[in-house]
Amino acid sequence: MKKITIIIPNYNGLKFLPACLKALSRQTFQDFDILVVDNGSEDGSVQWLKEQQVPSIFLPGNLGFSGAVNVGIRAACSPYVILLNNDTEAEPSYVEELLCGIQVSPRIFSVSPKMLKMGCKDVIDDAGDMYSLMGWAYQRGVGQGARRYNRPCHIFSACAGGAIYRRSVFEKIGYFDEAHFAYLEDIDVGYRAKIAGYYNRYCPGAVVYHVGSGTSGSKYNAFKVRLTARNNVYLNYKNMPLPQLLVNLLPIGAGIVGKYFFFKKIGFEKEYLSGIWEGICTVRSTKKVPYRPENLTNYLAVQWELIYGTVLYIYEFSRRQIHKKLKNPEDL
Repeated sequence: MKKITIIIPNYNGLKFLPACLKALSRQTFQDFDILVVDNGSEDGSVQWLKEQQVPSIFLPGNLGFSGAVNVGIRAACSPYVILLNNDTEAEPSYVEELLCGIQVSPRIFSVSPKMLKMGCKDVIDDAGDMYSLMGWAYQRGVGQGARRYNRPCHIFSACAGGAIYRRSVFEKIGYFDEAHFAYLEDIDVGYRAKIAGYYNRYCPGAVVYHVGSGTSGSKYNAFKVRLTARNNVYLNYKNMPLPQLLVNLLPIGAGIVGKYFFFKKIGFEKEYLSGIWEGICTVRSTKKVPYRPENLTNYLAVQWELIYGTVLYIYEFSRRQIHKKLKNPEDL
């Protein structure tokens, strides 16, 4: 049995697959299996994967990111799984560094790599995902100079576009929520792990380059805005017990208002409100995490992380505004 299974969800990503797989063939650590889970692609991906004899599962239709990776995780037998987007290229030590990072402690559920922008390889795409009191999830360090993020640290959750996970924990906390389909599903599963007493880490030594929005096609579009807004409602409802929801109601409401004006500015306010309303109407289709008194200290720790995530967001937002005035992001 191999130590790791690298699961690559694919939907019409043929143009990315050769480079992604080639980078994996150059890894310094090779005790892993590759498993591509194809989500009903129609761009020739299926034929290419078969011709190249890449171990794959071919789904009859698009189950979304959550559905595809769940199929892959359940099919894996290894103690660890890496979820890797098809629009990525990993540095040779990527797998080895992730494995070393997660083996530090049995309480680590996931480890997130240093994701850099494919088109500008000294700029951060994601240095771990964070969450805030306003219900805003964000990529730590996005758009900033890579050298600022060279220290391992705790994060709210790992980015599922390139993270390693301890497979046994999924049996305890549940798999990726398929009601999400796509977007914020990694925040949700990381949140559930925290409630159960696990934690998530950032490993700067594991480097992967990311095109970004390789499947959705753009950073903002109607489909993505609606789903993210809906899933945001799911995320808070599922993971916060009623007292915590009441405590955070005002900042969550302020966050919704802030997001509305942001999306109004770029022309997606109707999609955003539609997603919020859909989330409210269908929230009971998700499985709420049952409150257990023995997890009270974990909930308190999460609440502190939400406060910290809010402060960090304000700080990083200020830095990004400064960055826009600078030619070189490393000047920061």
